[in-house]
Amino acid sequence: VIRKKMKQKIYISGLITIAIIITGSLFKVNHFPGGAHLLILGIAMLVFYFLPAALINHYRTEGDHRNLSLYIVTWLTCLVVFGGMLYKIMHWPGAGIALMLSLPFPYVVFLPVFLTVTARDKSFNINDTVSVLFLLVGVSVFSTLLALNVSRERIADSMGLSVSYNRLEAVLDDIPVPATMDPAVKDIDDLLGRVNDYQGKIFASEGLTEKLWNEDPMCFPKPEANDIARQALLADGDKPAPDTGLGEELDRWISSLGKSSLNPELAAAAPAISDYREAPGGPQGWTHEKFGISPRVWSLVYLDGLETNMKVLRTTLR
Repeated sequence: VIRKKMKQKIYISGLITIAIIITGSLFKVNHFPGGAHLLILGIAMLVFYFLPAALINHYRTEGDHRNLSLYIVTWLTCLVVFGGMLYKIMHWPGAGIALMLSLPFPYVVFLPVFLTVTARDKSFNINDTVSVLFLLVGVSVFSTLLALNVSRERIADSMGLSVSYNRLEAVLDDIPVPATMDPAVKDIDDLLGRVNDYQGKIFASEGLTEKLWNEDPMCFPKPEANDIARQALLADGDKPAPDTGLGEELDRWISSLGKSSLNPELAAAAPAISDYREAPGGPQGWTHEKFGISPRVWSLVYLDGLETNMKVLRTTLR
């Protein structure tokens, strides 16, 4: 009776876990609020509750001390594989390394233990081995597709958005800038200067020019890759680190807006307009989010969008 109730609990927890993961995946794909939290919760439940409970229950009913290592390695493999996938989906620091470790792990660690344990079992069916191998191939294919990070269609859409920004910028550059003494408006020039500095460093590191980017964004190499800061945005000094100048300028501008005589609603909307928020580590953390773990082309699109928004504000604020 106790074992039957235990199995029922495992089945129910498994169904709940699958429902949470599927819902989280759908929310994440459609960019609905809460998708990331549901995915984290679902995978955590899968790895730290459902799988241990299922493996322990199966070991107690059908296992013996000779195949205990297989149960342990099975759980460890799931932890590494699902952990690597979660890191990649969430774009957390070290996601690339985590996925690279999780891809060969089933073959290097799990498969040898599985073959060693099952070889001692004379009644073991070869079809089970074939099924496991197909499962490992499926995991590898899924991980490889996940490593592509984003689809080419989304990358192309992002580049099209950048083209629209650049066209609007060309019009804004021909509009006279109204004279004003408000410090918040004057800070926009410093902010635009920092944006141009970032763009120049990125283009130089990729062997491109701003003109070439404006005419054909698809020329940008490896647009779906991450971490453009490591190649381009390094501050000078004894210990090179990602340049936090843009984050500091945005923080200064938002603070200046809060103290200015301009529309208070604009001051409240400034973080959303500039897509700047306080992150762990201040400007350093924000810089890492925008230019360290974000797809590289999205970093450039962000800079184009920020530059356009600032020029719009500069021509309208008085």
